[in-house]
Amino acid sequence: MVHIDSLLHAGYHNPVQRPWQVERTLTKGSLMYPIFITDEADSLIPIPSMPNQNRIGVNRLEEVITPLVQKGLRAVMLFGVPNDSVKDALATAADDPAGPVIQAIKLLKAKFPALLVSCDVCLCEYTSHGHCGHLNEDNTINNEASVRRIAEVAVNYAKAGADNVAPSDMMDGRMRAIKQGLLDAGLSHRVSLMAYSAKYASALYGPFRDAACSGAKFGDRSAYQLPPGSRGLGRRAIERDVREGADIIMVKPAMFYLDIIRDAKELAPDHPIAAYQVSGEYAMIHHAASAGVFSLKTAVLESMASLQRAGCSLILTYFTPELLEWLD
Repeated sequence: MVHIDSLLHAGYHNPVQRPWQVERTLTKGSLMYPIFITDEADSLIPIPSMPNQNRIGVNRLEEVITPLVQKGLRAVMLFGVPNDSVKDALATAADDPAGPVIQAIKLLKAKFPALLVSCDVCLCEYTSHGHCGHLNEDNTINNEASVRRIAEVAVNYAKAGADNVAPSDMMDGRMRAIKQGLLDAGLSHRVSLMAYSAKYASALYGPFRDAACSGAKFGDRSAYQLPPGSRGLGRRAIERDVREGADIIMVKPAMFYLDIIRDAKELAPDHPIAAYQVSGEYAMIHHAASAGVFSLKTAVLESMASLQRAGCSLILTYFTPELLEWLD
């Protein structure tokens, strides 16, 4: 005999009742689309390791973004992909007014004023060595010099019109430095700060580094990105970034780190929690669906539900164009 305290089915037997059991409902406003901006202004270059994704030249950006905005796109994140010829040890091209990111900010805000434009802030795409900051003579990270440069770049993106800046470098203390820079520039009331707080040294970034041409020329980034098994460090990083003025807390990657997303929601209950479904996650789902393992739409929607269930209110995903259609 089934006992009364065992009965659950009636609560979701009728389809109308099933959404009532869901903590969050995925909407178009929950999505941010990461896009790669090349300094080849007229180009639209397919990324082989990321199906349906391209490096986009500034002169092609309007044609790519217009149909997405018409379908309900609310937010994008920009990643610059400069030519190797402009890269140097100090990432001096990162905030070049004629460079791809600042040119893209200005175009997007002119053509789509309601679109939130976020900018990833890191030096790896612009350094000749491919690391995320400035280096000491022994090739270790010079944290203090890196933070100064990252804060400078973030403020210049904000001055160009960015609505949000998101430092992904994982340097110690960069959130406070950027927040102070925004305050000093008179922009802290307008430009929000999204912290890549718990960013792990993951195997899942491979396609991104192909897309952004940003792989390290020697060593790896495990001295500043978090060890994959380190829950405690992730928690400490989240708490630190809250103290230093972050407006949004991000966990990256997403699906392998649902426990950290839940930790972020518990540690920062009054902050929006973001998750970045990274290039490797995107490629895995795409390739599995192509092999007939499952339906692409079903798997993507389930992945979105898992991130929201863990505590996310914002999801950065390369599946944004498909989701804009599926959510109609």
